[in-house]
Amino acid sequence: MAPASAAPSHHQVLIVGGGTAGITVAARLRRAGIRHVTLLEPSETHWYQPLWTLVGGGQAPLRASLRTEADVIPPGVRWLRERATAVDPTARTVTTASGRVLSYGRLVLAPGLQLDWDGVPGLSAALGHGGVSSNYRPDLAPLTWELIRRMRSGTAVFTMPSGPVKCGGAPQKIAYLAADHWRKRGVLGAIRTILVLPEPAMFKVPVFDRALTETARRYGIEVRLSSEMTRLDGAAREAEITDHGTGKTETVHYDLLHAVPPQRAPAWLADGPLTDPDSPHGYVKTDRETLQHPDFPNVFALGDVAHLPTSKTGAAIRKQAPVVVANLLAGLRGRPATARYNGYTSCPLVTARHKMLLAEFDYDLQPTPSIPFLDTTRERTDMWFLKRYGLPQLYFKGMLKGLA
Repeated sequence: MAPASAAPSHHQVLIVGGGTAGITVAARLRRAGIRHVTLLEPSETHWYQPLWTLVGGGQAPLRASLRTEADVIPPGVRWLRERATAVDPTARTVTTASGRVLSYGRLVLAPGLQLDWDGVPGLSAALGHGGVSSNYRPDLAPLTWELIRRMRSGTAVFTMPSGPVKCGGAPQKIAYLAADHWRKRGVLGAIRTILVLPEPAMFKVPVFDRALTETARRYGIEVRLSSEMTRLDGAAREAEITDHGTGKTETVHYDLLHAVPPQRAPAWLADGPLTDPDSPHGYVKTDRETLQHPDFPNVFALGDVAHLPTSKTGAAIRKQAPVVVANLLAGLRGRPATARYNGYTSCPLVTARHKMLLAEFDYDLQPTPSIPFLDTTRERTDMWFLKRYGLPQLYFKGMLKGLA
């Protein structure tokens, strides 16, 4: 692999981000015969993040979610191990942390999002000790399981922030895995479990909202809708929960707290010319069907950084990547962009050890099941095995190879 200093300054296709979206697009472009594809990614590790919930629930080892970045870079793709710091879509350039300026013919933005641990006062300082953990950090997911495993009584709080988050079901799933473990250990009745959700319903699609409402009832979980954690005192083990419907606040003493941080676009994009003014979190303005930037059609965005009215999941990326590649190739050939993304996303909702619902839906929140003859709106053991074993294989051997 050529060192970064030997890279040409101009790149036919420049992809920013070597996560799920960036690698999948790069692999598909190479399979389509595009020779000059450059990937800008500073990290030397690649994580399959959907597995972290199962790590936190004691159902998978952390190592199963880890690969080196070098292992997943498609053959023939030039990898620049640098971080983007600015983009100028008029000049068609991206600036890196070392000060290098890269020009591009087509730009694919897939840098993911940033976890804003400071977005809740007190959260950053409390994280990792005093009963506070989060599956949104790989080093803390094993701690989540230790806290769940050791708990015999007291109060457990599981929170979700307002605004888009990656894998919107994850804040709930760990609560159900914990409650199921406590039920099997015979201590669930001695543990008060509180689930704090910012939305007015447990899930936006009615059929899954009903199923999850029943799941929470079965475990005796106290659900706080239209609410979020607004302050945390780690020393006192107290969380402030604000009900946005009434404006009232409640202080809850906890023994275990699983927190999901607020999330937003990387600052260099949020503060730049490609952000959507309608996105309070700085995500990139993106045509919901073609996945092009409306003002700069040679710029594409997909995955977590794109401002789209759908959930931020790997399943969404799996359907977005072919659209980006098809429309990018059409542009290179002087043809109009005709591929369309319908908003498909999927959220595997683990409700117990070896039980899962599979929520699949589109922009209109209509269920779009992809597995014939199976009712995935009901808890199923085969769906759990799909998440634990089938989907990681699909990810590493299918998506990242440009095959699925």
